[in-house]
Amino acid sequence: MPDPSLVPAAAAIRRWIQDIFDQGIRRPGTPADRRAEVYVQRHFEALGLERVRFEPVETPYWSPRSAELVVGEGDAAESIRCFATPFSEPGEVRGDLVRVGAPGGAASGCVAVVDLPFVSLPATFPLMVRRSERIDAKFAAPVQDAGWCHDPDAALESLTHIPPFSVALMQTMEPAIEVGAIGFVGVLRDYPGGGCEYYVPYDGTFRPIPGVYVNEIDGDHLDDLIARSAGGGEDGGAAGVRVRLRVDADRGSVTTHNVVGELPGADEEWVVVGSHHDGPWASAVEDAAGIALLLAQAEYWSRVPEEDRPHRLVFTANAGHMSGGRGADAFCAAHESDLGRVVLEVHLEHPARECVGRDGRLEVLDTPVPRWWFTSESEELERAVWDALVAEGLDRSLIVTPTALGERPTTDGGRFHLSGVPIVNYLTAPWYLFDAADTMDKVHDASLEPVTRAAIRLVEWTAGRTAAGVRAGIRRSEVAAAPFGEAVRSLVLGEGPPA
Repeated sequence: MPDPSLVPAAAAIRRWIQDIFDQGIRRPGTPADRRAEVYVQRHFEALGLERVRFEPVETPYWSPRSAELVVGEGDAAESIRCFATPFSEPGEVRGDLVRVGAPGGAASGCVAVVDLPFVSLPATFPLMVRRSERIDAKFAAPVQDAGWCHDPDAALESLTHIPPFSVALMQTMEPAIEVGAIGFVGVLRDYPGGGCEYYVPYDGTFRPIPGVYVNEIDGDHLDDLIARSAGGGEDGGAAGVRVRLRVDADRGSVTTHNVVGELPGADEEWVVVGSHHDGPWASAVEDAAGIALLLAQAEYWSRVPEEDRPHRLVFTANAGHMSGGRGADAFCAAHESDLGRVVLEVHLEHPARECVGRDGRLEVLDTPVPRWWFTSESEELERAVWDALVAEGLDRSLIVTPTALGERPTTDGGRFHLSGVPIVNYLTAPWYLFDAADTMDKVHDASLEPVTRAAIRLVEWTAGRTAAGVRAGIRRSEVAAAPFGEAVRSLVLGEGPPA
């Protein structure tokens, strides 16, 4: 049980979040991201952690300066508000505007307009597939009874959730690229904020054409222009609708750093506690809050006598999450020989508040975004997570298999699962996660201490356990039959939850 006198107060954790947020936009390799690295390093050193160090990470770099979308020419030209699509090709193109929808549409030499719908899902959708059993995602009671959903007020039974990905996931530009377009315009449909500052994809893969996002109102305007033009139609040519699309950005590679520190414990097996220090914007939730939760663990355990720490504790603030998770990949590669002695990897990200769009404005609610706890499929470990959630009153929590939404968790710690390490990865996924709207008011302050205490309980749970023993109790997860993208598309098409 956590010693309450040693747990950092919510106000202190909140100050750390503010400090990181105040650094500015922390995309990988930016000055603000480098300041965040130093911030974590100095905290680790001040707490007396051992072997505090920077571990280098080669990271794809993409930094936008401006973007422009101009429709029409001469006196009829009009500028459309837009945001450069991350990792798109810098440069300028001119061509006819063409709507791309149905497969097989042609857009060679044109600028393609592509819809990117965001959809509202049942709040329990990560539990749609669980141990090959069909679970009706509309009702929380069955999964609560099974110990996979801590929701004592049954709030999730009627709650819906809009994830931060469109139905295209990371492949937003691919429909345009595949039909030979020279430029891409992505229309964010049913996007709650009504804006266009959307930092996806963040997989670190450079795309070969320039691209921008526009909001739904401007997307409708573009559709009207296409429909009125000669040859216009749902997927037809758009002769007469000329556009100029320009993206000004730097892209290449840069050396960033994982920031690592250690505390000795009862033995030389490891418990790894991690998060990531970069983000798409100044990003209070994604992931200044995760850094603060990591610092809270480091501070707590630095106050605990060495003999009372269950194992050697390794704290890591990873780089390059917004460039395809390069930091987590680099950590696992650099410590490949050590991973076999990791008893548990605990990853902490995103204590977030619900935020909805109403009457053209954003309203921030007091309730937390549904909490996902990606947990290796061990009955003993799942029980430990459940007990921690109940003890700390962390309602609206789902205990999710590592492969519920794909081959790995949608966390920066997902790489550890692929490496065979037992994991508990905490994350929420609000719609604004990759948006400039991720500001300090979106942090769910009431979660800060309970999540910190729950993580402490999980580290304590490892006492007397070995890496080999914990791994022996894990049932290897099979990738869900309908991971996130397929589940979303199934619901969009009206086919209901996947079997």
